[in-house]
Formats: sequence, structure tokens, C-alpha cells
Amino acid sequence: MNRYLLVNRRLSDGVPRTRGDEPFSLNAQERLQACSPHARGWAGAGVAWYGRAMTVDLDAAALPPLADRERLIVALDVPNVLAGQDMVQRVGAEAVWWKIGLGMLAGGGMALGMDLMERGQKIFLDLKLFDIGQTIENAVRGLAAREPHYLTVHGDPQVVAAAAEGRGAARTRVLAVTVLTSLDRADLDAMQIRAGALQDIVLERARRALAAGADGVIASPRETALIRALPEARGKLIVTPGVRPAGAARQDQKRVATPGEAISAGADQIVVGRPILKAEDPAAAAAGVQAEIAGALRGL
Repeated sequence: MNRYLLVNRRLSDGVPRTRGDEPFSLNAQERLQACSPHARGWAGAGVAWYGRAMTVDLDAAALPPLADRERLIVALDVPNVLAGQDMVQRVGAEAVWWKIGLGMLAGGGMALGMDLMERGQKIFLDLKLFDIGQTIENAVRGLAAREPHYLTVHGDPQVVAAAAEGRGAARTRVLAVTVLTSLDRADLDAMQIRAGALQDIVLERARRALAAGADGVIASPRETALIRALPEARGKLIVTPGVRPAGAARQDQKRVATPGEAISAGADQIVVGRPILKAEDPAAAAAGVQAEIAGALRGL
């Protein structure tokens, strides 16, 4: 059974808890809205909250929940289509979601994405678009016509709003980048980004992006639980890069966590690249990540 996490709240019907200094309680529908969007879709499904099972009436016509094995997105950070096809073959059935980023775009990344979609795979087009509103709207309209499952833009509200307008009725979900997982406070200082705790900046960018129409956000595992608790994050996706299996090198990532930690914090999906791509046996490496995810889901 898939399990979903409502972070930092142990609740049962009719039992008051506190939000700040004010008592509150949530009914089943409110709990559902506060959790992952993938908790929707099962009529009478059992959903566990911190290990307590409950039954709620859900809309069977809504988006079905993610299968546990769909929690892993493998980042195809390779130079071209041939390398991408080879990696997909080597990973095999251990993944069904693939991230195609800007680095591969000139090497045929769009063609590979379309080919994988025709084979029943799911594509996360990670382009992190940023431009004036009209350009974003036009670009997203063209990309969404091909219906990749996810598309990223920078989390500035005007960019997100233009992307949502350009996406229109296409099934593509627009995800907003908060702060790159390769950045820390010193990097933000060098970029002349306002003072303040990095996690506070991530949280505010997430809140504004979601309010502007994003279907979800990209954020590091360290901020996931805080974002999941935002009212604006109800029914929205949280996808976390910066994930490293236990014992793996961080490389250029600065705000990292293990797959299990990210899922336990409330991430819907995690993105893993080099620990799988650089492994002697990519399928075994991906299977190891899947095992960590499965362990975290059992613990929710």
C-alpha cells in the first residue's frame, strides 16, 4: 500500500493539536488536501499517517497515486541520444522516470524524450526556463504540445504565471525551481541575493511560485518538510534533487540527503543522477535506491 506523509502533525479525527499557539483539528478531507497529490485516486483507500491507518472517501476519477517504483527519477545527464539510450537500457526496469536536462538538449534530448514516451516511459524535461513573460509563455506552449510529464521553470512568480498560461490544457506539469541544490548561503551572497537564512528564502520562493500557478516545486531534501507544511503546497508536487545514497560522494551538491530521508521528509519523487550513471552496474545502483525508497515508505 502506498503511504503518504503529513509532516510534523500526528492527528486523529476530533483530537485537537496545535498550529503555533492555536488549537486545531483536521478532518479526513483536510488531511487529504495537505498530503501529496498522489494520495488522491483511490476510492476508500487506506492511507497511513505516521503509521496510523485510516480510510477516506476519495475521488476514483482523480489522478491515480504514484507506484512506489515511480518515486525514482533517473537524471540522464549524458552528452547525447546514443549515451542516453545506452543508459536507459543498462538501468532497465529499475526506473520508468527519466530527467532530460539542458546539457543534453543540443545532443538530441528532445528526440530521446519523445522516443521514451512512445515506449511508455515518463519524462521530466528539466530546462529551468527563465525569460520575459511572453517568451516563457511561447516556449512553454511549444514544449507542452509534446506533452512531457514535467517541465521546470525558475520559481519567480511572473515566470511561473507565464508558464502556466502557456501550458494551457496540456497534461504537462509546471514545476518551479526554488534554489538550486548546488548553492549555499555564500553562493547567494555572491549573487547579491537578499540576506536571510537560505531555507527561509527557499520557503518563500516555493510559496510564491505555488500561488502563481506552479503544479509543484523543485527543492532540496533539507527544505522539503517545511514546504510540505505550506497551505499553498496542498495537492502539489515536491520533487527533490540533491539526493545521494548512503556513502555516495556529494560531488557539487551542497544541500543533500539520502533517498530515504527525502521520502520521509515528504518528497513525492527524488532525482538521482551520477550515483547511478557512474556506477559499474547502473541497474544495481538504481535497485539500491529503490530499496531505500521502499524502506522509507514502509516507515511512514
